[in-house]
Amino acid sequence: MTQPSVTETTTIRGLRHPVSRIALGTWAIGGWMWGGPDDRQAVATIHEALDLGITLIDTAPVYGFGHSEEIVGQAVAGRRDRVAIATKVGLDWNADHKPFRNTSAARIRREIEDSLRRLRTDYIDLYQVHWPDSAIPMEETARTLEDLVREGKVLALGVSNFTIAQMEAFREFAPLSTVQPPYNLFERAMEHDILPYARQHDLAILAYGPLCRGLLSGKMTAETKFGPDDLRSADPKFQPPRFAHYLQAVRELQDFARERHGKSLLALAIRWVLDQGPTIALWGARRPDQIAAVADATGWQLSAEDRREIDAILTRCIPDPVGPEFMAPPGH
Repeated sequence: MTQPSVTETTTIRGLRHPVSRIALGTWAIGGWMWGGPDDRQAVATIHEALDLGITLIDTAPVYGFGHSEEIVGQAVAGRRDRVAIATKVGLDWNADHKPFRNTSAARIRREIEDSLRRLRTDYIDLYQVHWPDSAIPMEETARTLEDLVREGKVLALGVSNFTIAQMEAFREFAPLSTVQPPYNLFERAMEHDILPYARQHDLAILAYGPLCRGLLSGKMTAETKFGPDDLRSADPKFQPPRFAHYLQAVRELQDFARERHGKSLLALAIRWVLDQGPTIALWGARRPDQIAAVADATGWQLSAEDRREIDAILTRCIPDPVGPEFMAPPGH
């Protein structure tokens, strides 16, 4: 029996080949803020993603403080020509593993060599500034990254968590191919500015958190608990009284997905992101079974009426929505 696969692709300016519109996100694989790593399962998850037709993997040095990149490098060894690797730059951390922003030329030069070594490759397809750094001139950051492109160590440049003004400043000194904001059914601020800007300037959007840290998987209940080392223990969405509101929305969205399209909520959440524009959905997973349903999100679309009904559910169930602001790391 043929395994279903991801067939929708898009192009990212500067990359050698089109990439799948569903990418594998590897924050959780690194273990940090997700309850610790499981390397065997992580490698199996990456292999499953590649077998399903996912051709873009997104990682970062700070995901497990190098561990996620090491696992990606291990998993794609021998398959490097089948995958585009996106990683990030510009977050440093202290001895206590407390991240802080640092996009200086010296930090970038050190990070690129560390990332190439961990990823077991001689080039990175997409290199993204993880968070904007107000303490370092944008010219220094952008020109250093453009030098890496000229040197052949990087194919294309992107930014993550940038505002329009910050992207405009970056583009004065270096070309920009992608932007990576948080985006899902529950976190939609980027629709007002980032989305139209990306359309205008031909930027691919790598939407992170399309399942809202597992909330849109449909597997959580009011009894679900999160340990102190789990990111969600600090997320306002997962605290009372808001958690109950979001879970009610999840239940109604589950019913809508099943009755209208015969799909899971998880598939609906990914499809919704893909239907919004020049988007790539970063599907985070720690185990192979968490990525197995990826093909259910491709090959169909939501109608305008579907989107209106989804919006009505959100308005009815969530009186006090919150965004992902709690995740922002401090400056220097």
